[in-house]
Amino acid sequence: MRAFTQHKGIAAPMDRSNVDTDMIIPKQFLKSIKRTGFGPNLFDELRYLDEGKPDQDCSQRPLNPDFVLNQERYKNASVLLARTNFGCGSSREHAPWALDDFGFRAVIAPSFADIFYNNCFKNGLLPIVLEEEVVDKLFRETADTEGYQLTIDLEAKTVTTPSGESFSFEVDDFRRHCLLNGLDDIGVTLEDADSISDYENNRKQTAPWLFNAGN
Repeated sequence: MRAFTQHKGIAAPMDRSNVDTDMIIPKQFLKSIKRTGFGPNLFDELRYLDEGKPDQDCSQRPLNPDFVLNQERYKNASVLLARTNFGCGSSREHAPWALDDFGFRAVIAPSFADIFYNNCFKNGLLPIVLEEEVVDKLFRETADTEGYQLTIDLEAKTVTTPSGESFSFEVDDFRRHCLLNGLDDIGVTLEDADSISDYENNRKQTAPWLFNAGN
């Protein structure tokens, strides 16, 4: 998993509440568990004018010109601004996979659905909760300024605008540690690899019958 320390990137505004995981990555794309390759189908039903199919070449599909991520000014966006209850609906982990594969490193919203929020941390994507009036301000400034970039500092737990105004956010210390060090659940376990190995070797000595089941 990629570590997240500091990031500066163009913000794109997703100006609708209750964006669910089926909208983020529709159900027909859930067959793969590779974690990669979902970026072209992020927000598929909003992004394209035709119906998306698995393994389809998206480069020739007709784009919806009104959808925010199809606008030239947001082409290289890596920070998504969202509204309340982002990521609601089913618990599919493919949603943060798709956002990450597209190029987003963080999502800022007044609130998130719990399971989506947890899945983000497990996949290197930083979900940031800010007060609704702060998010409103970021939406306005993003609309008014082409190329509007936000600087996110996970160590300091701040979001900073181009004018230098900073907003603090809260994040659980353990989740913060994992993101700063690029640790997913497996990575956290492997931090104790020596202790696990010592325990297994000791059990082989004290309870050898547990290791001879196949003999």
